Amino acid sequence: MNRFFKWLVISLLLSFTSIVFLLVFTVDTTTIDSILNIKKEAILAAIALQVFSYIVWGLRTKFMCQSLGHDISLLKTTEIAISSLLVAAVTPSSAGGEALRVHLLSKNEIPIGQATSVVIGERLTDAFLILVTAPIALYIFRGVIPGENFDILLITGEAVLLSALGILIYAVWKPHRIKRMIHFLVHRTRRFHGRKTDEALAHLLKKVDTEVDDFHFGLRYLLRKGRRGLLYGTICTIIYRCTLYSILPIILSGLNQPPEVVVAFAAQILLTIVMIIPATPGASGVAEFGASSLFSVLVASPALIGITVLAWRALTYYTNIIAGSFVSLKVLKDADFMSSSVEK
Repeated sequence: MNRFFKWLVISLLLSFTSIVFLLVFTVDTTTIDSILNIKKEAILAAIALQVFSYIVWGLRTKFMCQSLGHDISLLKTTEIAISSLLVAAVTPSSAGGEALRVHLLSKNEIPIGQATSVVIGERLTDAFLILVTAPIALYIFRGVIPGENFDILLITGEAVLLSALGILIYAVWKPHRIKRMIHFLVHRTRRFHGRKTDEALAHLLKKVDTEVDDFHFGLRYLLRKGRRGLLYGTICTIIYRCTLYSILPIILSGLNQPPEVVVAFAAQILLTIVMIIPATPGASGVAEFGASSLFSVLVASPALIGITVLAWRALTYYTNIIAGSFVSLKVLKDADFMSSSVEK
């Protein structure tokens, strides 16, 4: 648990430092006036959207589980989704918490392999949606933000997404080769473990084979017989992303800035790709500075960039940490699991 809190502190420090840096170079009298005149109803609407996104995520998990023959209540799947937000906030990049969701789903009598297929299925729908919309977002932002470094970040992010998708597709297509590869790696490193661990390794490999088979079955079932659940899951993913991406236009409206919904959505799609790169815990620092570059085309005055990033990060990141912490107290019985997840 000490390691978990260490990564949480690092993540928050990186985020706070980045925002302070942005505020120091952007705040002026215009910023103060905008804060004093901010529309409180817009902030409340943004918070409501964030809460609604949790419910949609829980609904997506519920549909995925139902397609595999497991009926879990919406309350339980929503709790599982929110609980994973705390772990996601301290794992590298913005994509974390999957292992915890698998663990919690397995506690609800879903085999680990099938629970993994549910979580991977969620990520696949996310990844496909981002990959499909990324070219449109790039077209909208073409020439708006110059700089080779930003282009490299976007290309790296897309490469990570495509590579992960490729590995997952290969795992579904050729599960026996995945098992063979794992066996090969374990046997090649056997001499480092010692003979006393032979029995434990044999048991581990047997368990790995079982879980790979369960995962293969679960994901293929989703793609074949569980298409309705996958379809509903995809619809939920679209609603989930639209809900999250609507928070920024509402923040801009609250600051009396033109919302420019299409451009705001495009900016956040590109930012999502950048945040996938496993650079820092919870993508802290990467998110703030990436947002400052992308959101700069949405605000009329540079003095509002820092406060816009602060409000957006508070509603989409700090809120997740708070909500994840509270729900985790109710859901997580084994606190050491979070520590082991961070160590991995």
